[in-house]
Amino acid sequence: MSVWVVWLVVAVALGIAELFTLTLALGLLAAAALIAGVVGAVGVGLAGQVVAFLAASAAGLLVVRPIARRHMAQPPLLRSGADALVGKSALVIEEVTGDGGRIRLSGEEWSARCLDETLTIPAGVHVDVMEIEGATAVVYPREALP
Repeated sequence: MSVWVVWLVVAVALGIAELFTLTLALGLLAAAALIAGVVGAVGVGLAGQVVAFLAASAAGLLVVRPIARRHMAQPPLLRSGADALVGKSALVIEEVTGDGGRIRLSGEEWSARCLDETLTIPAGVHVDVMEIEGATAVVYPREALP
């Protein structure tokens, strides 16, 4: 069996191990083993294959992995605009039905409609904003209605 085939088997084994660990290190080593296998397949000797593996491993672990970990550690993007209002609580100021109504949301008056079209939410009830459709908040009562 040629040495380059062994590199490919090692690459597959490391790739499978990466799927179970999700550390990114084994995946980069698998890529380095794949590179060494390709180098061996084109006719470079064992010493050149080892050098290719070491160079690719060093590049992956010292350059790529820190960049990837930094990107994975970033907090999720903040919602802004109307998307930021989803999940907020509002106060019904004019009866809300499946067809329409008015709520006070974040200090502003919004048109609203009920998520459940069979419900009628009276004024004074607190609701949760489920989604925003254009300039209309789709709401649902926070507590069961009497």
